[in-house]
Amino acid sequence: MSVEENMAWGLKIRGMGKGLIAERVQEAARILELDGLLKRRPRELSGGQRQRVAMGRAIVRDPAVFLFDEPLSNLDAKLRVQMRLELQQLHRRLKTTSLYVTHDQVEAMTLAQRVMVMNKGVAEQIGTPVEVYEKPASRFVASFIGSPAMNLLEGRVSDDGGRFELAGGMALPMNHEHRRYAGRKMTLGIRPEHFYFKLAGARRHPAADGYPGNFRCR
Repeated sequence: MSVEENMAWGLKIRGMGKGLIAERVQEAARILELDGLLKRRPRELSGGQRQRVAMGRAIVRDPAVFLFDEPLSNLDAKLRVQMRLELQQLHRRLKTTSLYVTHDQVEAMTLAQRVMVMNKGVAEQIGTPVEVYEKPASRFVASFIGSPAMNLLEGRVSDDGGRFELAGGMALPMNHEHRRYAGRKMTLGIRPEHFYFKLAGARRHPAADGYPGNFRCR
């Protein structure tokens, strides 16, 4: 079966007229840059081209919603990056709602306008990529999204709400807006980029054992 026949198959079994089928296949081939490959067999195509043919089968049906179920999982890393870009461009051209299922958070965070994080069949959080990353709704989301993962520290908010007290007597200052959590046991989540190093005083040259200063948390 050629690429053209492959893309047209779903429409043929629906009984659509030959003229309309040809028109839709040609339009999908133009969008996916498969114009010169319509007479080829799948075995003559690269992995990325085969993936485009699979998308073409969906596009010719003119659906209200696209469902992509791990479409890039069998491609190598370089081709996945290329196909992610092509999927973004395709979505902008077609402007059709798409549901994209993936275990790859890079794909989810770069492709999606809204992300649904699932855990054992339960939607833990729905939000924009930035919302899911910066304000995770659960421990699962906090530990799943991000590489490296968010650091989760168990502790207690001091009675005056001004500090987060950790085991061993260590404490971190907290903003006054968190006073409503005073006296409660909580989990503190810190991303690696929240840490920064502040040099001690005006010193700009290293001591014998390095630069003197303190690590701070934003």
